[in-house]
Amino acid sequence: MYARNAINAYSQVGVQTGAMSASPHRLIVMLFDGARAAIASARFHMDGGDIPAKGNAISKAIDIIVNGLNAVLDHEAGGDIAADLAALYDYMSRRLMQANLRNDPALLTEVDGLLANLASAWAQIGDQPPAQTQAPTPLLLMEN
Repeated sequence: MYARNAINAYSQVGVQTGAMSASPHRLIVMLFDGARAAIASARFHMDGGDIPAKGNAISKAIDIIVNGLNAVLDHEAGGDIAADLAALYDYMSRRLMQANLRNDPALLTEVDGLLANLASAWAQIGDQPPAQTQAPTPLLLMEN
């Protein structure tokens, strides 16, 4: 029990340290990674029958999607893309709530797949050299 708490505290420090030094692009990558890790944890707990832990993991994934990914959308600069992403994040949140209520691992898989596709696209944006970038990324409120 104490070792687990120590490991969790240590990992929190690592995440906080990484977040403080990360670029805005890297922060979004971290949000995608965190949401997907929470979904994987929810699936693990769902398979093991640990209902409280499953609920906590799903709540964490929803929180990352709603208060992380959705919150950084710039609807003014992002236009239709930001609106579409906001609708997709809302859909993901609803599907995760349904997964929790129905104890349905297929819904977790669905949302994880959507996040994986978005994360992959986001990673490709970050791999482009600055000279090849056509326009600033319209999805972030954060500035470099």
